Amino acid sequence: MRKISYLSAALFWTFSILLLCLEPASNLPKIEINHVDKLAHFSFHFIFIILWYLYFKSTTKIINYKTPVVLFFVSLVFGIGIEWSQQVLTTSRKGDVLDVISNISGAFTALVILLSANYYSNKKTKI
Repeated sequence: MRKISYLSAALFWTFSILLLCLEPASNLPKIEINHVDKLAHFSFHFIFIILWYLYFKSTTKIINYKTPVVLFFVSLVFGIGIEWSQQVLTTSRKGDVLDVISNISGAFTALVILLSANYYSNKKTKI
């Protein structure tokens, strides 16, 4: 049951990112805080990695450093793909390098947290 919950959450989050990033800008609420969109991109990819990690962790007993690293690169490709799609496939959105940097920052932060948690978790079990 836990597997299905994590998979549902990860898929919902992934499609939500896609929808929000490709939605016409005029349909999105206006928020008058400087660079709030960069915080949103950071959060999108931070949570993206955490949710997919939880799903993969629930499907196997062995999780090592490779899973978060692979998820980081998946997030990177996903984020760049969305920015490219905004530039090429939409008329109201533009791809933004700073959004990609925010995506990478969120994904990298999640990567560091997961690798650290795995390291300390494995260290405790060996004591």
